Amino acid sequence: MDKRTLLAIVLSLAVLLTYQMFFVKHPPPRQVPAGTDTVSEAFVQQTAPQKITVAKRPVARQHLPAKDIKVETPLYTAVFSTKGASLKSFKLKNYQQDCVKCADDIYPVIKKIFFGSKDNEKPKSDEPVELVSIAEEMPYPLSVTFSESSLDVPASAMFEADVASLDLQNAKEKKRLVFSGIYEGAIKVEKTFIFDPEKYSIELDVKMYNLTGAPLVQIPKLSWHQSIDPHKDFGRYDKEGPVISEAGSIERLEVKKLDKEKIIGPNVLWGGFESKYFIASFIPENPSLTSSVVNRGVDNLVSVAITGQKEIIPAGQSAVVGYSLYLGPKEHNMLKEMGVGLERAIDFGIFKWLAIPFLMFLNFLYSFVQNYGIAIIVMTILIKAVFWPLGNISYKSMKEMQKVQPQINELKKKYKNDQSKIGQETMALYRAHKINPLSGCLPILIQLPVFIGLFNALLYAIELRHSPLFFWIQDLSAKDPYYITPVLMGISQFIQQKMTPTMGDPMMAKMMMFMPVVLTIFFLNFPSGLVIYWLFNNILSIGQQFYINKKLAN
Repeated sequence: MDKRTLLAIVLSLAVLLTYQMFFVKHPPPRQVPAGTDTVSEAFVQQTAPQKITVAKRPVARQHLPAKDIKVETPLYTAVFSTKGASLKSFKLKNYQQDCVKCADDIYPVIKKIFFGSKDNEKPKSDEPVELVSIAEEMPYPLSVTFSESSLDVPASAMFEADVASLDLQNAKEKKRLVFSGIYEGAIKVEKTFIFDPEKYSIELDVKMYNLTGAPLVQIPKLSWHQSIDPHKDFGRYDKEGPVISEAGSIERLEVKKLDKEKIIGPNVLWGGFESKYFIASFIPENPSLTSSVVNRGVDNLVSVAITGQKEIIPAGQSAVVGYSLYLGPKEHNMLKEMGVGLERAIDFGIFKWLAIPFLMFLNFLYSFVQNYGIAIIVMTILIKAVFWPLGNISYKSMKEMQKVQPQINELKKKYKNDQSKIGQETMALYRAHKINPLSGCLPILIQLPVFIGLFNALLYAIELRHSPLFFWIQDLSAKDPYYITPVLMGISQFIQQKMTPTMGDPMMAKMMMFMPVVLTIFFLNFPSGLVIYWLFNNILSIGQQFYINKKLAN
């Protein structure tokens, strides 16, 4: 009896299993709609802290050597690598590197001036400016990683490109380069670069596909890595290092002082790595939810990263984040076209409201004279003409004050123990001779913001870089290689000082005679464009003083 019961049970189970396997249709798995962008809060809480563990699937291409993808446009030559789908080189065709040895010997220049020799060195080399500086074993710029996410993708992950190269030199429309890679069989990352043949800006879309059966929480981080020379001595007005725009406020970080990781944000509008005349920057699609991380490694690798918002990707679905890139010169109009205040990467100082119009006016003059040195001279003359009446008032006032200076000295001796009495009698003397003491210095104070604005415009204008005047001055953004213009400026400053009416303490007047020497030393390493402006301003001032002195003498 027991044997028959056991046999019946076994046969019944066999019939049930056979029926389930071959005759019952299983319902399809529930699919999440493709357009779903939001997920419930409970779903977020369940998925956010979890790291997804996936059995690693070896992919053959991970062991293949990285390939280079060359992108050629009229403005630049870019080389991308399948390692990290990142940037290996970015050379600007219209800008050349500074020559390492350009003016060590004066004789080739003299030969060129007088004998037409062609063998003198130029202020620039034949090599285009390179924005990328990185060692082969280090991560390349524009890599995208996913730290603090369900699945991270290292900067060294291998990708496949959809083309072997791109040529946009004669293109009229945009072209794209697509990298795709699957990491551990769990996530597919697709990076699409869109190039415009007429611009330095590049569009970048990063698409993430969830290949698992569980939701993924991914936080993309776009990075720019730059290798720096720790022994390089940056000048006071040189700028090289990370630059971040947080809610419109510009923060520059000095490379030498970067001893630990620094987090900036949220609401980072853009970030990047800059030099005095060039910038490599990236702009997130949604700045209000982004932050920036700046770090300097022990191997002198500086990293600037934009960390994006949290992307929750359901099983079988995808998410996309977008960026705009600008890799090129700090040309004001080009930067302004980006629409996020990228033009503020040019440090025009507190008087930028004057510096920018001066730069625009300088470019306007250049369109006629086709020489920025001549344009600077013309602009100096026009500015002097505008302030000519104020200069006349100042010089006349100083001349009148010089006439009453002996009487003021007598008052100081008479009331040497009563400073208030000296002040009262001095003001009475000024009223008697109808002299306004403010009219001597007020015109100079009014012109001071103009000078500072013009100073910054000429100091940081990329238009002056490698732009010649004539003869030995072949780069208005570099110092005079033979210090001729600074010395001439010092001489003109001395002549102007001698012609200026002396007032006040005689000892102070003697000390002021050293001012030309101090200014000459100060201007020795200034860009020659600035020195030329100051030199011609002094020459015009000497002419104006000579005119006033002659007029008052008659």
